[in-house]
Amino acid sequence: MRQRTLAMTTGFERYSKKTRRAAFLEEMEQVVPWSELCSLVEPHYPKPGNGRRPVGIERMLRIYFLQQWFNLSDPAVEEALYDSPLMRHFAQIDLGNEPVPDETTVCKFRHLLEQHNLGGAMLETVNVHLESRGIKITTGTIVDATIIHAPSSTKNREQKRDPEMHQTKKGKQWYFGMKAHVGVDSKTKTIHSVVVTAANIADSAVLPDLLHGDETIVWGDQAYRGQSEAIHEVAPRAQDLTNKRYRYKNRVDEVVREENRAKSHIRSRVEHVFAVIKLKFGYTKVPYRGIQKNATQVFTLCALSNLFLLRRRLLVTQGA
Repeated sequence: MRQRTLAMTTGFERYSKKTRRAAFLEEMEQVVPWSELCSLVEPHYPKPGNGRRPVGIERMLRIYFLQQWFNLSDPAVEEALYDSPLMRHFAQIDLGNEPVPDETTVCKFRHLLEQHNLGGAMLETVNVHLESRGIKITTGTIVDATIIHAPSSTKNREQKRDPEMHQTKKGKQWYFGMKAHVGVDSKTKTIHSVVVTAANIADSAVLPDLLHGDETIVWGDQAYRGQSEAIHEVAPRAQDLTNKRYRYKNRVDEVVREENRAKSHIRSRVEHVFAVIKLKFGYTKVPYRGIQKNATQVFTLCALSNLFLLRRRLLVTQGA
């Protein structure tokens, strides 16, 4: 076995480099509204009593967010915290004084958030924080939905697929899982509305729930065509700029096609949000059974996506 040097055992290595993960966590440390989120969870969190003293709320929130950012399960985040000094520093854990909260503690905290529907409240709290920093929701909304896959295997205790998930066909491909429907501000790319359904629910069915009511313009793809009346019921001043159908059997209406292409310069901004959630945070498959548990995670990911996409502006306003 190769002999370890003093630098290897004490952490005083000569060479170092700030990694992308370190830079990311430094930015998130500054832009996440920790006090507001802790106040949100505090009324539901266990109070110190005769038993073991509960882990601090902010520490559990930090661990929970690490799970979302790096797509870690409960056991995996415990191991990652023991393995990574960078993550331990972010979670404010000193192994010289205390152990890492075990996977059961992490699981119970997640269940607490699910039980009290705190995922949606987190999204609202983050958006209020953004507004206080001068980042306001404007009058343009982009609506869209994305499919989140669920395991289709029946090799489980019940020997059946998740009954709350369903399959849907997109193009010529079938998918099994759920849908995350979002309403996104057209200027700031802030997610202000989220609805989670089974995958077989049509995108247009939840359109009214994705609007805040003060819109003057609504963008969307062809899945939302013909919904002008539903839009005007929620937002009377809104102009329907959803994409129209341009292909009829073997005929293509080039005028409508070009209009759709022009609209898509704005509408495509919603894909930046999905890119953060699916590619940056790695959320491509549901980790739990049931809509509610996964919906809480989707709401949290949307809140964290807002902070990530607007982190540069937040750092400027905070004088960083």
